[in-house]
Parts: sequence; structure tokens; C-alpha cells
Amino acid sequence: MYAEERQQEILRRARTAGRVDVVTLAEEFTVTTETIRRDLTALERAGVLRRVHGGAIPVERLGFEPELATRDEVMTAEKERIAKAALAELPEDGSVIIDAGTTTGRLVQILPADRELTVIVNSPPLATALAARPNLSVIMLGGRVRGRTLATVDDWALQPLAHLNADVAFIAANGCSVAKGLTTPDPAEAAIKRAMVRAAERCVLLADHTKFTNTYLARFASMAEIDVVISDTGLDPALAAELTAAGPEVVRA
Repeated sequence: MYAEERQQEILRRARTAGRVDVVTLAEEFTVTTETIRRDLTALERAGVLRRVHGGAIPVERLGFEPELATRDEVMTAEKERIAKAALAELPEDGSVIIDAGTTTGRLVQILPADRELTVIVNSPPLATALAARPNLSVIMLGGRVRGRTLATVDDWALQPLAHLNADVAFIAANGCSVAKGLTTPDPAEAAIKRAMVRAAERCVLLADHTKFTNTYLARFASMAEIDVVISDTGLDPALAAELTAAGPEVVRA
């Protein structure tokens, strides 16, 4: 078993059981305890586990949300493939909403120069990246900026969304499942995402495969409200079929 495969299985077990133990994992995987400790360190750096004495706990159990910079360093190749696949969902012209997030941020980086688009964002870094593009008209949603995600939230962001009708919304999520829908740790950010979904004719979820084993505090949409799910080839085919049965088209980039 490759290290990445073992780490994904460790993460799955942690989320199922609520915690994992170094000695038990070493015995079950037939590796040294030092190897397991390195795995747990890698998973902690990825922002998905928190080390505790003798083992680790999944961050969602602690109510912990990794910072944007930490998340941006994880699953980079997958996020780039997802962003490239998302280009197929852009209108020829018109308006799009791009949610704050690390995968949506990669979409911002590769928006084509030959499309005349109005782009609505709730992230100051994304607005800055887009503002110099002559083919784009950029609308920045105001409000309080959450330091952990650099997303604007609260009424000054919500009120404009209530009066907008965009062609497509590209949405990010921390957790995704058929049973629980799309979730995120912060209720204020969930309210913005919910308003984005309602403000768009079509909604495209950009989420790498690790998001489909998570459920967080605040739900903002059901799978039936999403038109297209774009993930990576790490998404289990059986889970992809389950998602498709719930409504959206599923793309594994």
C-alpha cells in the first residue's frame, strides 16, 4: 500500500471512529509506529487531523477549520484538474458567481481572456486577481471578512445577492454527501453560499474527493440543488453513481 493510500484509510477510520491510535494502526497496517506517526503528521499538515497523545482526532470533531493557506497546499494537482474541467461550464458571455475557496481560486487563475463576463466574488484576494483583467467586470460583495477563509459574510454580502441573477455559480464546500447535502463549519459563510445557490440559474460544485467523507455544522444546499459536481478521479465510482442518482451530473477530472 502506498503512503497516500494508507493515509486516506487512516483518515477514513478517524472520521468513522472519532479517533485513531498509533499502535493499533501500526499493527493493522503492518508498519512501524514511526511510519504511522509520519502519516499522522502529514495528515495534520493537510489540515484534516489533529494530533493528540497516542493518536489523532479528525478536525471536524474539534470544530476546527483549517486556514486558507493550509488548505491551498493540499490536493493541488486535483484542484487544478477540477478547475480546468470547470471551464466547460462557463457561459460564452454573461455573469458568474465564484465562491471563496482554494479550488475556485484556481478557476479564477485560468479564466479565459476571450470571454466578456461579469464575475461576482466574495473574496478580496480573488477580486484583486480579477480586477486587472480587461475582459471582466468584477463585482466584489462587501461585508465582514472571515480571517480563516478570507470570505466576506453577513448582511452587506447577503443583500446584493438577493437582487442578482447570475448564469452560473461555482460553489465550494467543506463537506458533501447525499444524505447531509453541502456543509461548511461557519453558519455565516453557509448563509452566503446558500444565497449564491439561489442567485444562479445553474450551480456547479467544485470539490476534491476528500470532501465527500466530511459533514460540517452548517448545511447550505442539497445535492438536488446542484446541477454539476466536478471532482477528481479519487472520487469512488460507486459514490459518483449515488451522487448522480440524487440529481447532479458528476464529472471526475
